[in-house]
Amino acid sequence: MAGRDQIHLDGMVFFGRHGARVEERTLGQQFEVDVTIHADLSASRSSDRLADTIDYGDVYATVQEVIEGPGLNLLERLADEIASRILARFPADAVTVRVKKPRLPIHGGVMSGVSVEILQERE
Repeated sequence: MAGRDQIHLDGMVFFGRHGARVEERTLGQQFEVDVTIHADLSASRSSDRLADTIDYGDVYATVQEVIEGPGLNLLERLADEIASRILARFPADAVTVRVKKPRLPIHGGVMSGVSVEILQERE
């Protein structure tokens, strides 16, 4: 992986309508997202200019657009869509995306959450 520098956006929380079950897509639920962007940050380290880095406000808006957008069935697909859009919009070498459904009801109980983490690299 070329970019050893990283930008972390941790604990982003959004409301979305994703899930394999009808109830999840109808009622919606909270999603927690962590993103790590792997990129060369040498220009911004020396210039101290926002124009020379990846604006995390724009990354946040990209994640929000996906989570609050049309429903998807699986966390895997949701994480992949977030990663794909980040790589399409920003000069990153790779991105790690973790999407969590907190307080997930299951048959016979409740889990504190389930999450999927993917790594997508620029080709």
